[in-house]
Amino acid sequence: MKKIFYLVPILLFAIILNCGEKTPQPPAPSKTPKPVVKKQQQTQVENKTNSKSRATTLKSRVWPFDGDNEQEINLAHNLTAKNYILVFDGSGSMRETGCSAGRQKIAVAIEAVMEWSKTVPPDANLGLIAFHNNKWIILPLTAGHTDKFNSTVKDIIAGGGTPLSNAFGKAYKAFTHQGKEQLGYGEYTIVVVTDGIANDADKLSRYVNYILNKTPINIYSIGFCIGKNHTLNQPGKTIYKAADNPAQLRQGLKQVLAEAKAFDEAEFNE
Repeated sequence: MKKIFYLVPILLFAIILNCGEKTPQPPAPSKTPKPVVKKQQQTQVENKTNSKSRATTLKSRVWPFDGDNEQEINLAHNLTAKNYILVFDGSGSMRETGCSAGRQKIAVAIEAVMEWSKTVPPDANLGLIAFHNNKWIILPLTAGHTDKFNSTVKDIIAGGGTPLSNAFGKAYKAFTHQGKEQLGYGEYTIVVVTDGIANDADKLSRYVNYILNKTPINIYSIGFCIGKNHTLNQPGKTIYKAADNPAQLRQGLKQVLAEAKAFDEAEFNE
């Protein structure tokens, strides 16, 4: 009995000690380190994301995104580039020698256009839409390809009608595509050298009014030996120059770049 009496307190003390011990906790799971992204890579990703977001927002607004259903846009390298499309009239009347000092008007016009192309800034995009002998010559908008432009212009042979309205339709389509790639920024000018009235003057007038009212595209025209009575001559809307000799034709083309509105890069950066 005495042994049992001494053992009871010892057993109770052991039970109390065991109840006070804490249950061991499992080790915390190790955290996987986040991948390190270089600042330059992060900036590129952010720029692409912002550009896509900007394009998506613009699609619901105005030209060049009005009514557009395209999902992907290949952004231009230079979003603020200037763009010029030359519409060259190679109709049959350009074989005549009026206002050209005895030479064919086509020869004088080709020389003047080639001289002008060399003054276009190398970072500007230049394209060509020409009609001759009932055929089309089209060069897409590209920068720094004056030699290709001039070699193509030299191949124009006068003949056929004057489909100026169709030429404006092609120019509008080309500029709209380029405008999407530049997110609507930049400058767009149709430069026309013509010596005659359009085959369909009413259709041309509708094209001109639509372009002027719905887009930022500028229209700069030179009427070679036809005076000022032309659909493209709309004071306050289009820029029109009458050229009655080779010197005036060259001067008119020279003023294209001087008349063009300068793009405000500060506005782009806002």
